[in-house]
Parts: sequence; structure tokens; C-alpha cells
Amino acid sequence: MPKGFTLTELLLVISIIALVSSVGGGIYVGTYKRLLVEKTARQFLQMASYARIMAIERQRPYELQLDAGGKGFGLTTTRVNTETGQNEKIIVKDLYCRPVEFEGDVKLEDIRIAIQPAEQTDEGDQSQRILFLPNGAAESAIVQIGDGKSHYTVAVVAATGKARMYEGTADNVRMASVDLDVQ
Repeated sequence: MPKGFTLTELLLVISIIALVSSVGGGIYVGTYKRLLVEKTARQFLQMASYARIMAIERQRPYELQLDAGGKGFGLTTTRVNTETGQNEKIIVKDLYCRPVEFEGDVKLEDIRIAIQPAEQTDEGDQSQRILFLPNGAAESAIVQIGDGKSHYTVAVVAATGKARMYEGTADNVRMASVDLDVQ
């Protein structure tokens, strides 16, 4: 008596494997996209923390620049040009900080920045940057990063310049303000 599998049994096993693979692939793609959003939000959080530290350490303002198209961000500061004696804006690129360009469908979905009138500079569009000052303070900001399905929000507290990351939309995060005169 010959032993083996019939064509029907082989086709049934192949169709089951194909079905399980397609379900697993869909789950993998969704997880990968969510992880891209989380990775980008963590990069934003780290750059905001780095901006605060460098502003305090170097005793000059640092700006977290947000791409107007919502596809990236980077850190800038000013320094004195030794030849001309003029201040010039430079993009920070070092071992710990590089401009970030988003991958996939990730983008800046919501940006809310409370700009302090006394701290505005005369350069460009002020709504697309978060200013970190040498005294450790910053502009209060809430930035939502997402891909339409997954969302992470980073909030910067004005009084301390510290940033925190939250899972979810910016609507679930309050813009914190601290009144230092209240006793």
C-alpha cells in the first residue's frame, strides 16, 4: 500500500499556511508602523532634553526647529562668528544630536506652542520652534507625533524646560504652566 499525501491534503495545508502568514504579516506591519511612531516620539523627547541641557551648559538659547511640512525636526543655536563678530545660526550636529527626518507615514500631527512675548526673536516664523533658555526654562509646548492610527505626544513645561512623553493625542495632555508667585 503506497504511503503519501493526496493533492487535496497538500493544497489544504498550503492554503492554511498562506492564511496564517497573511494574518501574521498584517499584524507585523501594524506593529512596525506603531514602533516607528514611538521611535520618532522618543527621538523628539531626547532632542528636547538635549536642548535644555545644552542651553544651560553653554549659556545660550537653543531652538528645537519643527519642519513646517511636518516631516522632521532639528536643533539650532547661535554662536559668534570669530571673523565677522556677528551671531550666526548653526544646526547642531554632533555625537548626540542630528536632524531627524521622519520615516513612513509618521508626521507632526499637532503643534501647540505658547510663545512668551519677551522671548521672541525677530527671525522667521516663531510658531515652528521651541525655544530653550540658558536659565533652564523653555516655551511651553505640546507636540503630537503620529501616523493617523498611532499617536504619541511630547509636552515641554515652560518653567523647567523638562519634556515628558505620553501615549495618545494632544487633546489628552494639558499645557502646564507654573505660577512661581503663588505661595
